This record gives sequence, structure tokens and C-alpha cells, in this order.
Amino acid sequence: MTRKPDSTTAMLQLIYQVKQAMPLNEPETFVCGPKGSCIGCPKKLLELVDTEIGYWESAIEQGETPLLGEVSRFAKLCRNVHRGLARSGILERYQTKQAGESDTDPA
Repeated sequence: MTRKPDSTTAMLQLIYQVKQAMPLNEPETFVCGPKGSCIGCPKKLLELVDTEIGYWESAIEQGETPLLGEVSRFAKLCRNVHRGLARSGILERYQTKQAGESDTDPA
């Protein structure tokens, strides 16, 4: 039987997964669309997730242990933001770009 991770490990795993799945460091996703063309402002959504990640990384470094409810709340936030980014087409463009970069990597 697989043992479940403690809440700190779970939060760190969640943060890692979010950093892999969302375009947090892509400058073009932090730009507002022209004349309201975006659906659920991707800039604000990504800033919200990035702020939460920064907070939890700092808190964990200082020895704070997230509660299970906090891990769950952060996961829910990330799911909702992911859904909003998918609806606006941001994730599709990001995944296409990521796939193109991995095809050109001489590994």
C-alpha cells in the first residue's frame, strides 16, 4: 500500500506540478488582451497563482507546515485557473510552444 505524503510534501508536489503545467514565466501570457478579447483575465489569474506559490515556498522554507485544508484550497484555485486558461486558449498555445521547444532540444 502506498503511503500518502505529509502536507508539506503534498504542497511542494502540487507547486511543482503547477509550475510544469502553467505558463507562469511566459511574458506573453502576462499581457492583457486588446479590447476585452480575453476570457477571465489570464494575467490576473496567473499573478494570483504565482503569488500563492511564492507565499507557500517562502512559508515552507521558514518551517511552516501547511494544513490539509490549505493544500486543498490551493489545489482548487489551481484547477479553476487551469480551466480559465484552457477556456481562453492560453494553455493550448503554451503546450504547443513547449512541444516545439522539446522537439528542437538536442537530447
